[in-house]
Amino acid sequence: MAEKYKTLLFDCSDGVATVTLNRPENANAMNVELMQELLAVANLCDEDAAIRVVLITGTGRYFSVGGDLKAFYYAEGGAGHSVKEATAFFHPALARFARMMKPLVVAVNGTAAGAGLSLAILGDYVIAADTAKFTMSYTRAGLSPDGGATFLLPRLVGLRRTQELMLMNKVLTAEQALEWGLINEVAPAAGLEEAASGIVHEFARGPTRAFGSVKQLLMESASASLETQMEREARAIARNARGGEGQEGMAAFLDKRQPDFTGK
Repeated sequence: MAEKYKTLLFDCSDGVATVTLNRPENANAMNVELMQELLAVANLCDEDAAIRVVLITGTGRYFSVGGDLKAFYYAEGGAGHSVKEATAFFHPALARFARMMKPLVVAVNGTAAGAGLSLAILGDYVIAADTAKFTMSYTRAGLSPDGGATFLLPRLVGLRRTQELMLMNKVLTAEQALEWGLINEVAPAAGLEEAASGIVHEFARGPTRAFGSVKQLLMESASASLETQMEREARAIARNARGGEGQEGMAAFLDKRQPDFTGK
């Protein structure tokens, strides 16, 4: 299944939905139209039960340099209005991807800057080409971060390193991003697509509902008390234990065989 969009490529096969940012002539900068389409595919991925894992990547040399500042600056009604319109689509899209039950894998094929970095680190698993670079760049343009960066980055790399990225606009190589805990894996640029494919297909064969429970529990853990979080854990594991995936997983463990979670 392939859907037609102006700023994105979207394809779904074998339970894997692939979303590709497709404005290579603009370094995959995100204008309002791209953010609208990103929300549309996020909703589709969230709702379609046939989709078991989502992969986001970019076309060309860049993952995304972030918001399309030229489009915002010259927009009718002013930059403030245009940015608000853009985030009205961008932020719900990110929330859908973050909270959907399916794992989100991001393959960072090149530079991820600004909102591009925010999108990249949203992944449940992030793999980057060894040529990729990561930078915030907002304050260089007199702006402040969006896309959940002020929520995600401190949790991933700590406050001090977040301050360095956001206030000093430090540029990280892929290896540095791995060392800092910003991403999970580095692959040779020529082998990124193959490496990402292996990851997403492994997720596609896995227990989607259990993955979703992990995502939900981790998202909620920062603001919960220990007792509240343990109650959520108890309810989630019980729900999964009585479900088809849990039943199959436990039976396979007892039978000493590989579980088949697809179709459960």
